Amino acid sequence: MSIAGEKKSEVIAQFARGAKDTGSPEVQVALLTARINELTVHFKAHNKDHHSRRGLLQMVSRRRSLLKYLQKKSLERYQALIQALGLRK
Repeated sequence: MSIAGEKKSEVIAQFARGAKDTGSPEVQVALLTARINELTVHFKAHNKDHHSRRGLLQMVSRRRSLLKYLQKKSLERYQALIQALGLRK
C-alpha cells in the first residue's frame, strides 16, 4: 500500500532541501510518516491484518533510525522536521 503519486510529489516538494532532492533524511522520514498515517487508518477497519502490521512496524523502525541519524547529524534540522510533522509531543 503506497501513497498516491501526487501526494508523494507534494511531500517531496515540501521537505526537499534542493530542486532534485529525494533522498535526504527529511524527505525519507516525511514519506514514511505519510505511509504510516495511511496504514493506521487502514488498521481501524482491518484490525486482523497482521501481514500489513508487520510492514508498518518495519516502517516505524526505519523512521526511528533515520530520525536518530538526523538528530546526531544536525539537531536543528531534526527539531524542524519533528515540529513540521507533529512527531514527539
